[in-house]
Amino acid sequence: MALLGTMIKTLMTALLLAFGALALPAEAATFSMKRGLNLDQWVTWPAEDRWGDRQAILPYPEWRKFLKGGDLKALKDAGLDFLRMPVDPAPFLSDRTTALREDLYASVLDSARMVNRAGLKVIVDLHLIPAGGSRKIGMGQVMDDPAVFDAYTELARRMARTLAKEDPRLVALELMNEPLVDCDKNGADLWPGRQKRLFAAARASATRLTLILTGGCYSSADSLARIDPRAIADDNVIWAFHSYDPFLLTHQGASWAGDFIPYVTGLPYPLTAVPKAQLDMTLDTIRDRIRAEAPWARRSGLLSYLDEQVATMDSPEKLLGVMDAPFATVDAWAKANGVKPQDITLGEFGMIRKEYGNGFVMPARYRAAYVRDMIARAEAHGFSWSVWSYGGAFGVVDAFDGEKAEPGVMDMIRSLR
Repeated sequence: MALLGTMIKTLMTALLLAFGALALPAEAATFSMKRGLNLDQWVTWPAEDRWGDRQAILPYPEWRKFLKGGDLKALKDAGLDFLRMPVDPAPFLSDRTTALREDLYASVLDSARMVNRAGLKVIVDLHLIPAGGSRKIGMGQVMDDPAVFDAYTELARRMARTLAKEDPRLVALELMNEPLVDCDKNGADLWPGRQKRLFAAARASATRLTLILTGGCYSSADSLARIDPRAIADDNVIWAFHSYDPFLLTHQGASWAGDFIPYVTGLPYPLTAVPKAQLDMTLDTIRDRIRAEAPWARRSGLLSYLDEQVATMDSPEKLLGVMDAPFATVDAWAKANGVKPQDITLGEFGMIRKEYGNGFVMPARYRAAYVRDMIARAEAHGFSWSVWSYGGAFGVVDAFDGEKAEPGVMDMIRSLR
């Protein structure tokens, strides 16, 4: 009997080693990370009527057109350990790419492996953006049309299956970036149920893969605090939130960020970084711009809003409160729900460098100081982080049209080692 018992135990051990990791829930997130950077979003691809053109759309995502292995290795050498890789779901949901669908999934997988070969872990981030121009499908369509959400759920399942055989210590999947739903605090909580559907679809296809989950309404800290993590019966998850507070400073001149912020440029970080007389001159310039360019019916409201926002951060103590608030919210939520700090990530933060076509360039010293201060907050709480982003308006390595961003932010990140 002893020999039979030993044989049974040996057989059970072998079975568990062979199959258990594929079928049993993890006790904690398999994927771990500390310091990261967001790669670029899909912004310069051709119109949707060309998405069926292999040469136009592949390789995918977009950064594969201009980043090479050496560029990724340089990020590893700078002290980063992971990259968040935005993947625009729209082409996967477009009839234009039906014949190339398999190639698109394969290219995402190859891109993730390329990041891994550079010595970096990777989060494959399903990153919806608004529809517009020739784009027929975006965040609004996915959230408002049940049939399109069903198609998106199938996309999440299929992407998980594509990544399922990768080393789960090196690859993770984020099911949706900044869901645009549940922004009305008094409205219905639609996102928890939808996220559970996405989670179930992805987990059914990839039992070992760490899945990145979030709150609704732009992945804000307040929205994450409305999520009950116990409703997801799985420990192999990481919870994400984003913070660009204070928005008045981080998004200066961004034409796509509402009808107020495009008029705002030239403010320093922090506001007390320059003499008060200089700050007052800058604010007067912004007010003059609003009076001259804003619609008449909006001028008074925009001017009042500017004053209100400045008043929330015109001293070091006030600014500290604004920037600390999201971290305090997430920390309280985590402690109340037994979520470990290492299973929380600040998935996006950063400060704009330059809006495309705008002459104002945010001085590198302000950007580096802001990113440094946000990193210090995240690491003090034990959260991982990833800066937005490699290139573009918020670029810390590249800028626009082949230009390089000032090295201030990356130099600061290198100094953390």
